[in-house]
Amino acid sequence: MEIHIGWLFPALLSTYGDRGNLTCLYRRAQWRGIDCRILALDEKSSSKSWKKADLFLGGGAQDRQQAIVMKNLSQAKQSVLKEKIRDGAPALFTCALFQLLGSYYKTSEGKLLKGLGLLDFFTLHQGQKSNRFVGNIITEITATALRDDLEKKLGHLPPLIGFENHGGATQLNGAEPLSAVLKGSGNNGQDATEGIVDQNMIGTYLHGPLLPKNPFLADWLIEKALEYKYKAPFSLPPLDDRCANNARQAILRRYGMVPSA
Repeated sequence: MEIHIGWLFPALLSTYGDRGNLTCLYRRAQWRGIDCRILALDEKSSSKSWKKADLFLGGGAQDRQQAIVMKNLSQAKQSVLKEKIRDGAPALFTCALFQLLGSYYKTSEGKLLKGLGLLDFFTLHQGQKSNRFVGNIITEITATALRDDLEKKLGHLPPLIGFENHGGATQLNGAEPLSAVLKGSGNNGQDATEGIVDQNMIGTYLHGPLLPKNPFLADWLIEKALEYKYKAPFSLPPLDDRCANNARQAILRRYGMVPSA
């Protein structure tokens, strides 16, 4: 078995350590004997390379890098990305790339940056002098399909743990959120939502990086990538996650929450 991970614009969208998500997916696949190939997808890569991806990853960046990405992301590659995601390809898009999934992003300088339009939501930066949403964040998964998958596989629903650092406030405009905020700010600091989900695509503000802190989510993405590629259900054998779970419990105890993972 093998999967191809499409890593979007790695030179531009790796500001906040989200490369760790790629390492986590690669190792967790490798430890199970799954051949994992990494595709660096940027303005120099062919549309054929984009079509080979079974799972997409994209990370954080500043406003300038976001504008460069949208300028360099050709219509042909945008079409491939949209088609594959709408066909069920799994994806994890963090922070900057999460914002670019929507209709538009208004930058800190007030410029309107047109997004990919995968979903009808938008993000407004609060301004250069405004307070950023920064700090540890803990959320409860509310996205129906993902929640049901995890509860069935794990027998419980573990919280998501991460670190947020963003100046943009995202308004989902009716789209389904990934989770509900237990501690932190989330999408906009007001409606207690965090992230977005559409089929097997996840957009989120959670850094950390996210997947090493939440290995069950990494496994869900790998399973969905295998199912997308081979058109058959998959269930990964468990790994020894005691170190990760002990770290999660320490964080939850710090904030007075009962450990559930």
